[in-house]
Formats: sequence, structure tokens, C-alpha cells
Amino acid sequence: MTGAPLSQQMFGLMTSAEPLYRFFTASKWAARQGDDDISDFVAGNPQEEPPAGVVESVQRWSVPLTRDWYAYVDAVPEAKQSVVRSLRHRLGLSVQEDDVFLTNGAFAGLTAALRAVVDPGDEVLFLSPPWFFYQLIIESLGAKAVRVRVSPPGFEPDVEAVRRAVTPRTRAIVVNSPNNPTGRIYPPEVLRALADVLTEASSRTGQPIYLVSDESYNRILFDGSQFESPTAFYPRSFLVYTYGKTLLTPGQRLGYLVLSQDMPDRELVRGAVFMMLLATGYAFPTTVLQRALPDLDRLSIDLRHLQAKRDRMVSALRDMGYEVNSPEGTFYLLPRSPIPDDLAFTDMLAGHDVFVLPGQLVELPGYFRVSLTANDEMIDRALPGFAEAIEQARS
Repeated sequence: MTGAPLSQQMFGLMTSAEPLYRFFTASKWAARQGDDDISDFVAGNPQEEPPAGVVESVQRWSVPLTRDWYAYVDAVPEAKQSVVRSLRHRLGLSVQEDDVFLTNGAFAGLTAALRAVVDPGDEVLFLSPPWFFYQLIIESLGAKAVRVRVSPPGFEPDVEAVRRAVTPRTRAIVVNSPNNPTGRIYPPEVLRALADVLTEASSRTGQPIYLVSDESYNRILFDGSQFESPTAFYPRSFLVYTYGKTLLTPGQRLGYLVLSQDMPDRELVRGAVFMMLLATGYAFPTTVLQRALPDLDRLSIDLRHLQAKRDRMVSALRDMGYEVNSPEGTFYLLPRSPIPDDLAFTDMLAGHDVFVLPGQLVELPGYFRVSLTANDEMIDRALPGFAEAIEQARS
């Protein structure tokens, strides 16, 4: 019996994601995982203990109090109630409990939201440079991923470029603020203008366009910056959040997907989201994490320490001659590579045991991303390597 071993769609996904797959499985960085001598700035992985209270909460809620403690549960009521209170207090959003869906992280929330409203052949816009999995999620739905470029050095969305990118096939747009990898928080005037464009385009094309707001970093803000949710400006919106960033526990998959308080056809959309969470592989969090959520919602990594690391690295890199903005949020820096080939320069850094994410993997050639989740000892070791690498590049 002959035939292709994989689906044609899977071949396409593997082709488009091949550079990312190769980096995370076969790069110099991948080969050095577990090596205590390297300074690892590649991913937002924890390099220190989680915030005080995380382990205690998970341990406490692991002890069964009823015989059905570990039964199938899509949403523990106390967890949903905690999300509602948190969104009202932190963002001023008056959401309904029935509009909250618990998910195993933002990945599941983004996928479920898009699967609920996007058909094969539709188009989904996203701002570039992006989180590197947007294209994979969109194309896995059989939809077309459409980039709208955001230009340095300000990295502010070009609302007119969004307007020009909309076609009769446009079904959704993914917006990420605070933005990974740029660290930019999108201001209210931009979000209001974007909402106007989506409203007008929905009317013009005759089909609703949905906004999926990836707010994974909406609590990681610097310098007293304020964050306003894009969902507050546009009724056909989904808010997606993960606790993996705020707690720096990305392997503990806990998050939520929330419908905008003004979502039209909400009963129909609720049903579609629930079905998609089932169809995505029962993408609800474990029961223990759901029960621990009210405790975990009150915890956070040390933002003052994170900001101190940002300030130290921005100052040191600038003194060495790097061009780098100071991010308003998230835990990433995005310096410009001193040579156009960011892959070649990240190899130079690797030669000094310093590992960063090449800009090409976030659709921004000529830059590289630095994760501030590295601990202080890693930064101490890495700064001489950054200095030597830029001198090597200049010569």
C-alpha cells in the first residue's frame, strides 16, 4: 500500500514552521540545554524559583476533599468568579461569568477563539513582528495568515495599513499588547482607531470581523505604565490571558478566554467556544490548577526586580553600542543586530556562551530578542560576551 505518510496540510505546516522547528531542536542553543555555563536569554523560561505561594497553593489544592475531586471539570465556579473579579478590578471590564472559559494557557485560548469564527479559506490578520506561533495556529485552521507590518523604531500599529489589508475574506485580527517581541503597549487612541476600521470593514464586507486580543503580558508593565484592553473598544472581541507569564510558570498550563461584554450573538458564540475547546483536545486546565486559580491570581513575579534587570541591560547594551529600546511591558528586549545578518551575529554570541533568539524567527531580520527571565548571575556572565561579540562584529 502506498501513499503520503502525512496529510497535505501537515506538510504545509511543517514547511512554514521549519526554521522555528530547526532552531528549537537542532541549533547550538538546543544542543546546550542543561548546561549551567551558558547564559540563556532565548525563551521566557524560569531561571529562578517561582513566586512565593505558587507551590504551596498547588500542593494544597492537590489534596482531594471530595470523591469527585479529580473528575472531569471544564470550569470550577470559584475560578470563574475569581477571573470576573480580577478583570473588573484590574481592567474595569464588566464581564459575565458565563462568558469566561478556562483554558490550558493562551495557546488554547487563541486557537479556540479563532476556530470558533474562522472557516478554511478565510483570512486572519496579525501584526508583525509577532509571537512566532500565530501563523501556525491560523494555517492549522486552513485559513490564510496575513501580516500587517509594524515598523521600528516605534513599533506602533499602522491602522491605515490594517484598513488596506482587509478583504472580503477577512474574518479576524490578532492583536498582542503589551507586545511580544517589541515590548510596546498600544495606546487608547490607536485601539479606538483600530476599532473604527474593523467596524467599518465589517459593514463594508458584509461579514463580522472579530478581534482576538492576546493579553498574556497585561500585568507585566514597567514605569507605572497603564494598560487598556483592546476588547474595551470593540464589541466582537475575545480576551485571551495566561498565568504562565505573570507567575513565570509556562509549563503549568492555566489561562482563560473571555468574550467581550458587548459581544453580539453571545449565546451562539459561547456554544462555539465551548465546542472548540473540546475539539482542540479538551483544552481546559487540570482540575488542580482550576481550584488553585483564586490563589494564583493574586500572585506575581517580582516586577521591581524585573524592571531593574531591564534597566541594567538596556543601559549596559547601549553603552556597548547596541541600539535598543526600553520596553514598556513584557520581559523582552529587542536590540538591533550590529550586522545585518542576525543569524550570524547570534552565532557570534553563542561563541561566548550567550544565547538569544534570532530576529528572523519573529519576522524581524536584523534584530535579536533577549528574555529578561534570565537570572542575575546569567546577566553577570553574559555582559562581557555581549561586549566582545559587538567588537567582533565591528572588526
